[in-house]
Amino acid sequence: MGQIKTIGVLTSGGDAPGMNAAIRAVTRAAIANNLRVMAIYRGYEGLINDEVREFHTEDVSGIICRGGTILKTARSQEFMTEKGRAKAHKVMKKHSIDALVVIGGNGSLTGARLFAQEYDVPCIGLPGTIDNDLWGTDLTIGYDTTLNTIMECVDKIRDTANSHERIFFVEVMGRDAGFLAQNSAIAAGAEAAIIPEDSTGADQLEQFIGRGIRKSKSSSIVIVSESPKCGAMYYAERVRKEYPEYDVRVSILGHLQRGGSPSAGDRILASRMGLGAIQALNDGQRNVMIGIRNDEIVYVPFSNAVKSDKPLKKDLIDVMNTLSI
Repeated sequence: MGQIKTIGVLTSGGDAPGMNAAIRAVTRAAIANNLRVMAIYRGYEGLINDEVREFHTEDVSGIICRGGTILKTARSQEFMTEKGRAKAHKVMKKHSIDALVVIGGNGSLTGARLFAQEYDVPCIGLPGTIDNDLWGTDLTIGYDTTLNTIMECVDKIRDTANSHERIFFVEVMGRDAGFLAQNSAIAAGAEAAIIPEDSTGADQLEQFIGRGIRKSKSSSIVIVSESPKCGAMYYAERVRKEYPEYDVRVSILGHLQRGGSPSAGDRILASRMGLGAIQALNDGQRNVMIGIRNDEIVYVPFSNAVKSDKPLKKDLIDVMNTLSI
């Protein structure tokens, strides 16, 4: 592995189920390769503020089943400045950290890319985000657990929707990506999903009203991707004004989606990616995200992972539309 003797590991941005499994895997894989592991608390903010301590194998015992992140996380505005990154590099040198493993989403990996460019520090990223929106990987850590959480919530909402003959608009996370909304809608048997990737130009609400309300159905569930302008509240208000004959309710799942013990899929994915991060350093890789494609570990350059839009398969929309009749 050349000059690399000590690695730092941190979690950054929004928490995701499976981050602890990734921390465990990185720590134990590094130790198995005779590397020291320095755990950095509270993400880049903690790196700037020297919240660093050495991890041993027992420090990660029993954490694979826990949600959230034992390293805590924070969004650091200071790290986005040259001065902040200079402070972070000084702390790295103080602890003789030769390489950095960053577990997080788009913003976290963007920070790692800038840091690597400025200070020639080998950085490896693990895609830890519930949104599944990073290019170059079929899945991200936390997505599977969140998808199952949403499905379970919608199943419960369906019970009351049927009892009261209502339309429920259920808002889920995902920001500019509709993976959670589209796939949870299919899994929960929802009548429609309103997502940002549906670029047909048609009014998605009118499409739903036109085909989704049937005499044979006493209720309807519509999954909506979160949006500051066109979220679930927006569509519910439109129905109240444009189709007052329907009884409408809104359920915004919010941070409920982030919590909970990670699924088996996320634990396995995080474990494979954590080991993959150390193997990448062994291979002389730097400034790449560990991804998974067709069930194989791959290395994705940061520039591709964070700058390219991950496409949503259009056949998922066809599945949704066909099966919701």
